Amino acid sequence: MAEPAYTKPSGQPAAAAPGVITTDVPARLDRLPWSRWHWRIVIGLGTVWILDGLEVTIVGNMAARLAQHDSGISITTAQVTTVAAAVYVAGACSGALFFGWLTDRLGRKKLFMLTLGVYLAATAVTAVSWTAWFFFLCRFFTGFGIGGEYAAINSAIDELIPARVRGRIDLIINGSFWVGAAVGAFASIALLNTSFFASDVGWRLAFGIGVVLGVVILLVRRHVPESPRWLFTHGRAEEAERIVAEAERTIEEQSGRPLPPVDEGPIRIRERGPLGFVTIARTLVSQYPSRTTLGLALFIGQAFLYNAITFGYATILTLYFAVPEGDTGYYFAVIAVGNFLGPLMLGHLFDTVGRKPMIAGTYIGSGLLLFATAALFQRGSLSAVTMTACWTAVLFLASAGASSAYLTVSEIFPLETRALCIAFFYAVGTAVGGITGPLLFNGLVGSGRVSDTTLAFSIGAALMTVAGLVEAAIGVRAEKRSLESLAEPLSAVRTEA
Repeated sequence: MAEPAYTKPSGQPAAAAPGVITTDVPARLDRLPWSRWHWRIVIGLGTVWILDGLEVTIVGNMAARLAQHDSGISITTAQVTTVAAAVYVAGACSGALFFGWLTDRLGRKKLFMLTLGVYLAATAVTAVSWTAWFFFLCRFFTGFGIGGEYAAINSAIDELIPARVRGRIDLIINGSFWVGAAVGAFASIALLNTSFFASDVGWRLAFGIGVVLGVVILLVRRHVPESPRWLFTHGRAEEAERIVAEAERTIEEQSGRPLPPVDEGPIRIRERGPLGFVTIARTLVSQYPSRTTLGLALFIGQAFLYNAITFGYATILTLYFAVPEGDTGYYFAVIAVGNFLGPLMLGHLFDTVGRKPMIAGTYIGSGLLLFATAALFQRGSLSAVTMTACWTAVLFLASAGASSAYLTVSEIFPLETRALCIAFFYAVGTAVGGITGPLLFNGLVGSGRVSDTTLAFSIGAALMTVAGLVEAAIGVRAEKRSLESLAEPLSAVRTEA
């Protein structure tokens, strides 16, 4: 086999100054051709969003069954749809912040193993719930694990995936939430059918689906490496070099061709200890104020839009279109497919057309489509089928936009703060949209007045449109650029002391 057309660095610190290393690890990772090595990362880390979609959908669809007297648990429908949902969101926000902080301190791999373990344990125990307070406790820790996954996984993926395809891969992975949602919708139809399973058995088995899938992911994830970018900022240059060299060797053997040369120069990094919250907050507010504004706008906008549509979708179908409660899962499955197709079909455009026009376009486009849907609904021009078609069109664009929110905050802040920044924006967006949203939209959608539901749609559409305008004004052109060129690491050494 031909020798590679580059010279691998030793991975040893440069002799210029104590604690300073010179490395071209980021450039070497970014120039790697797509391979089975990358697929292992995507499968091991990215499939967690399927679990999240599965969790949210199954619990939402089983609310009525849990409230039945023979379900084996003493709980009401309102407690499942409001209290349990709020507890899950609170757990997700808390887990994101706590594990996001640990991810930047202890490393990506330790945390993406730990957070999945928390999720698996909490989900498994949920299946034996017998009373409301225990069910709420389990939902909190399930959300706690899932929230931590968002920070650990997004940071690891972006630091391992080549810059030229980072946009499409991130969008597809985040959009896979809706694969889990579709699976959850169909699974709940079968598992809650008393012809197949008793009332106190089917819903318990539903949680088992997540456990089985989680265990498979855990086995694959054991072989995913630590982020070399995180390693060299923590004084572990030799380990970072070993991981990258192994990846290069594996890809060369699989392809039978030498790798392309490294076309970017090395960077110089000074080892530093863990950052405190004050330093990170100062970085966001003082060094990147417009990017912080952008992140908040994108996360809050998509959170409200999704709550405006998905929170009361079943109520809208049954209340306004006389759809039987047992059939709403079929409509939701159609919406879920549209949600996944958006990132899947539009993802490559975020790397070619560019971040700014695509993010702004998907946000504004979905907002305008939802305004049009609200107008048609107000006029009484829609049926259950055409309403679902409208929702699917809106969410085809919105899903790509919402996924790009995670991509954006993962790209535009320094490496040392990446996981906690993801956690911060996720927590704020989820808290505002996931707590305020249901409280607001539950009253509007459940009132039975067409004008109130129209208002709910309009609020979500307006916030999504505003977020798109913010992206158009201050968005960052991040396509095909290395993470280090987008936000210089805080430990970077510009000139020798």
